[in-house]
Amino acid sequence: MTVLSLSGTAHARGLAQANGADAAQIRRATVGRVELARADGLFDSAALAYLAAQRDFMQAADPAGMAELAGIAEGFGLSEPDLFQHLHLGTLRDIKGGAAMIDGCSAWAVASGPDGPMVVKNRDFSGQHLGIQRVARHAGPDVKTGAMLCLGSLGSPGAYSSGMNAAGLALADTQVPVATHRVGWLRYFLMTRILADCGSVAQAVAFIKRIPHAGGGTLILADRSGDTAAVELGAAGPQITTGGTVWRTNHYVSDALAADTLKPKGDVIASNSPDRFACLSARLPKQVWSVTDAKRLMATHPDDGPDAAPICQHGEGDGTMTISSAVYSCKLGGMDICTANPCSGNWTRLSLVA
Repeated sequence: MTVLSLSGTAHARGLAQANGADAAQIRRATVGRVELARADGLFDSAALAYLAAQRDFMQAADPAGMAELAGIAEGFGLSEPDLFQHLHLGTLRDIKGGAAMIDGCSAWAVASGPDGPMVVKNRDFSGQHLGIQRVARHAGPDVKTGAMLCLGSLGSPGAYSSGMNAAGLALADTQVPVATHRVGWLRYFLMTRILADCGSVAQAVAFIKRIPHAGGGTLILADRSGDTAAVELGAAGPQITTGGTVWRTNHYVSDALAADTLKPKGDVIASNSPDRFACLSARLPKQVWSVTDAKRLMATHPDDGPDAAPICQHGEGDGTMTISSAVYSCKLGGMDICTANPCSGNWTRLSLVA
């Protein structure tokens, strides 16, 4: 598979995303979604006021992230404000009362095993992102950890889905629609900044604790030493579990935040999130996990045993499907990735070092 090598300032790395890419396809998957949302009336006066406050906050909190976004917009000839709005579509729909969860995902981490600590994720998303999904190596003056290997989508910030850095810290996110939002860090910027600045789970958790969060989503983290964490990014304050095996799907499970989860009616991802969580709860504690075993688990379908669930999703109902599966080995310094349903068996091993 093609791996992008992006180096230089954050702006330069954003600009370089456009090399050899189909700008029209990127527009459809980003600005095109914004235009549809605008036609549907999502951007009312309250939404525009929230976005303006978010922009002011993010420009002060994460100038490198905003510079990367500006470079992406310039490279693809897109409106930077539209790209900023695209990153907030889920948040704005939550504020309106919840909508279909285009972005799903199941993620987990283990502290030890024959291949060392790992972070594992199935990325469940619109099939529209199949053609723009990319792995990229990042290096630059703002990447204090030396380098990052990130899985994401062209037109979006570096660690838009998952990644790891040269210090051995890996992370992945899951989407959670929630009732409560405020002005604060959006996780699409937060994930890249954690990988750029933090060399351990302890450093990442300390950073997460001291900053305000926009609300929505979870993070799963592990590092080379075997520390792990699951973070629910509630607007009222993050709920953090550390140590051992951790996992999340698309709802909050902590006592403090569980009631904040929205449950869109008729939504496939939202409705099967409890089943996927239960499957991981039943299977993860039962064994010591290797990379090979992790790949097998992420290919689980509902008919694969009494505690099975659609960990591997094929677009039934709403078109949301597993467009990739990634297994990050903190000890080995790389990832195994399947850029399709993991049951296909077409896996590639990539190193953080080119």
